[in-house]
Amino acid sequence: MISALTHAARLARAAFVFAREGVFGVVDPSLVPPPGQLALRMARLIERRGAKSGPRLTRALTRLGPAYLKLGQFLATRPDVIGVAMARDLESLQDRLPPFSQAEAEAVVAAALERPVAQAFASFGPSVAAASIAQVHRGEVEKGGVRKQVAVKVLRPNVASRFRRDLSDFFFVANKAEAHSAEARRLRLVEVINTMSRSVAMEMDLRLEAAALSEMAENTRDDPDFRVPTVDWDRTTHNVLTMEWIEGIALNDHARLAQSQIDLPELGRNVIQSFLRHALRDGFFHADMHPGNLFVDDSGRLVAVDFGIMGRLGLKERRFLAEILLGFITRDYRRVAEVHFEAGYVPGHHSVENFAQAIRAIGEPIHSRTAEEISMAKLLTLLLEVTGLFDMQTRPELILLQKTMVVVEGVARSFDPKLDIWTVADPVVREWITQNLGPLGRVQGALAGAGELGRLLGGLPALASRTVSLIEQFETMAREGLTLGPATIAEIKRAEARSHRWSILALWVIAAALVGLLWTTH
Repeated sequence: MISALTHAARLARAAFVFAREGVFGVVDPSLVPPPGQLALRMARLIERRGAKSGPRLTRALTRLGPAYLKLGQFLATRPDVIGVAMARDLESLQDRLPPFSQAEAEAVVAAALERPVAQAFASFGPSVAAASIAQVHRGEVEKGGVRKQVAVKVLRPNVASRFRRDLSDFFFVANKAEAHSAEARRLRLVEVINTMSRSVAMEMDLRLEAAALSEMAENTRDDPDFRVPTVDWDRTTHNVLTMEWIEGIALNDHARLAQSQIDLPELGRNVIQSFLRHALRDGFFHADMHPGNLFVDDSGRLVAVDFGIMGRLGLKERRFLAEILLGFITRDYRRVAEVHFEAGYVPGHHSVENFAQAIRAIGEPIHSRTAEEISMAKLLTLLLEVTGLFDMQTRPELILLQKTMVVVEGVARSFDPKLDIWTVADPVVREWITQNLGPLGRVQGALAGAGELGRLLGGLPALASRTVSLIEQFETMAREGLTLGPATIAEIKRAEARSHRWSILALWVIAAALVGLLWTTH
């Protein structure tokens, strides 16, 4: 009871902020049940003046604090959940907050490194950037009498407890929604919040970001046009990440880029090819490649920073991506449809022919346009929209890939508006297809399959033993039946009654709180 009321009180505050910022004004009343339509009308009465202008949801989430900011950023990658229009609104959401004090930052660093800041760093300057989870300071370290500039990322004090509290509210809403809505169950809202929770937990352990940096450094060590900062592991802990300071021009600094001697169209091609190489070749890509996280160094190489959000693709997902791109290029829509069924993404009771027809509706308009008008990201966006009609379960890794591709294409075309995405992507995609789907790939797949078969055969004795034990248990149940004691049955009934009772009470508390807020404003 106390837990439900606590959630209800905090959610009522969030509902009030949404109402004040005009968020409910963009909701179509015809899509809401009659009781909800009344609540929407009440919410519209307390909109503040000027709330109808600008990105309403972005303003509300910023007011609600760090966890809501992260929720907004995460939902911007999930147009399948919140719709394309709202996702585009959230793409402008900036994860920027006022910095915490220098004294607090130095206290965190000293505690994390177990030594005074003056002993760990030759200098430790003020914050140069602050976000919801951490902020970055510019410092210097001395090694062998030589000073080297570093970037020091410091976790916000007490940020973990704040996120735990707000995430528990998000789980409460998702569970209630799935309990009462088939659409919420299809979208797997609890899993959406679970994914966000895991992502935030990884972001709040800066050692994991350091590990991502290290892994990508290994993957790209032979790439001539891309690199990442090196990690100073001696000065990196759960709360502090120390890495190489990057001297370069940020890709959002168009004035400096214009003054430089950099070949901007070539830079755009490098952005596209680097991303696709990481996604297809490595199955590990930077999932937050906005221009502020990308630099060009003195040698002309692309340098990425801020590895808090990363994406992974297994071999199945990479094969899926390569085959659908190839299928659209060759207009083999049936093959594109078959790939979805082979991957298990679309349930088998649907018709391959009908699905191929829907794919054709996406692919044919592409072939009536010039190359620079064709967007690979837009193609994947339309594909994900169509798959919803065929009960395709949400694939978070593919959604993240698609949203990152939208950003990457935008960055590349800002340097060359006539960039031919397909021509630029062709050598990377073709190389991967040749290596993995051609004769060499088939040989490698056969060898991998042989290894899997060997492991399966080695585990057969243990599997047979477990199977015999399971059969014996089923035989016992068949003879004696499955019996629940009276106490167990009574407890199940009481638990169901409590859950139903507190769910209804929580909803009434939210409604009452909203009415109370409405009354106090008039």
